[in-house]
Amino acid sequence: MHCRARPETPDDYTQVFGVNRLAFGREEEARLVETMRRTPEHIPELSLVAESDGRIIGHILFSPITIETVVGPVRTLSFAPMAVHPDFQRRGVGSALVRAGLEAARRLGHKSVVVLGHAEYYPRFGFVPARPRGIEPPLDVPDEAFMLIELVPGALAGVHGTVRYPPAYDAAL
Repeated sequence: MHCRARPETPDDYTQVFGVNRLAFGREEEARLVETMRRTPEHIPELSLVAESDGRIIGHILFSPITIETVVGPVRTLSFAPMAVHPDFQRRGVGSALVRAGLEAARRLGHKSVVVLGHAEYYPRFGFVPARPRGIEPPLDVPDEAFMLIELVPGALAGVHGTVRYPPAYDAAL
């Protein structure tokens, strides 16, 4: 199956909402995307869609977050949500979105990304458990589900602290 990952446009918003709603079986993640688009921190180049035959079949959103440390906040990115239309899951669409998003983040000068997700899925992209590196999640989650990747080697060397998501994430986390 062929799909193309690209930055979303306003014309995609309705389809992106639908993909998120169908993928998660609820609207919280779709509403989170809508909320995050309206924040000053939103990075349009890091809200990507997967398109196949003119149809939006997947979406991923990378957003700026911070790691709160004793010496002050350290900026990083998180991605959430990532959604693939149920009819297209397990066909490489999510992998294409993650790879395209990480490359776009790297190109834009971001140095690291954290994710709360499936421990079996994200290591294939280079994600490693965050807690052994001194980065704590903001809520109680299994160690193996909270991961990070350094887009710039050594970007988080010596960084110890707790991740803080924007308030918009409260309903989705």
